[in-house]
Amino acid sequence: MWTSEVKRSPMVTVTGSHQKTCVFGTLTIDGKQLLFRQYNKMFDQYSFIYYLRELKIKFHKLILFLDGAPQHCRSRKVRACLERNSDDMIVEYLPKGSPDLSAVEECWRQGKDDLLLVSKYYPSFTNLKTAITNY
Repeated sequence: MWTSEVKRSPMVTVTGSHQKTCVFGTLTIDGKQLLFRQYNKMFDQYSFIYYLRELKIKFHKLILFLDGAPQHCRSRKVRACLERNSDDMIVEYLPKGSPDLSAVEECWRQGKDDLLLVSKYYPSFTNLKTAITNY
């Protein structure tokens, strides 16, 4: 961070917004196909079920490697959805505390770095969502 010589303490511009956006991502094992979706809703069981439907439409049959997020494994509605689709969707859960085993985690890391999500000021939430979508 750069500061002027006159000011001794740095100032950070923030919007004060606590708005959230939800991004889901899937990569094929060969890395040639992907599906990323951004939702206005929060990361919850409903947005995850909607994303699962989109996955099934795009890939038809798949093996999902999921982390232990509550939205992935604790929700009765998500478990019911996965059971109804067990012929087309096989689920394997990654071990706890192993984000390095998920290829999508590397996408999130690169995206955060490339978009400067931690240090760049976006004047509005819409600007932030647009930057994520364009990326």
